[in-house]
Amino acid sequence: MHTSLIPVRWGDLDAYGHLNNTLYFRFCEQARVEWIEAAGFEVRPERREAPVIINASCTFLVPVNYPANVVVRLFAGEPGRSSVMSWYELYIEGQDQLVAEGASKIVWMDHETGKSVPLPDALRSVIES
Repeated sequence: MHTSLIPVRWGDLDAYGHLNNTLYFRFCEQARVEWIEAAGFEVRPERREAPVIINASCTFLVPVNYPANVVVRLFAGEPGRSSVMSWYELYIEGQDQLVAEGASKIVWMDHETGKSVPLPDALRSVIES
């Protein structure tokens, strides 16, 4: 559904010289935000209704080193009433080897009530197309 290209910065490395595990989640988050915004929905804290994540996972398969550009491929599942699953594949640009894979459940939420609300019809259309 969406592909992002994210550069690895020198400061993104851990003490072993590998991409720090927390950055994989950030890279997936960036791809997710880009995808939602490309669908026409701003991801801003002042919006009453917006997406939140209720769980996230990542399996680290191959260490990523500097310099590199990480390609994040986002896929979406069948939408529910207020949520949709998303999956991520991470690669190094120019290589075919999968370096990590992840998932997260996106829930559309009303920030004033703290309760889930139906996915916007326009977003549902993007997911189903």
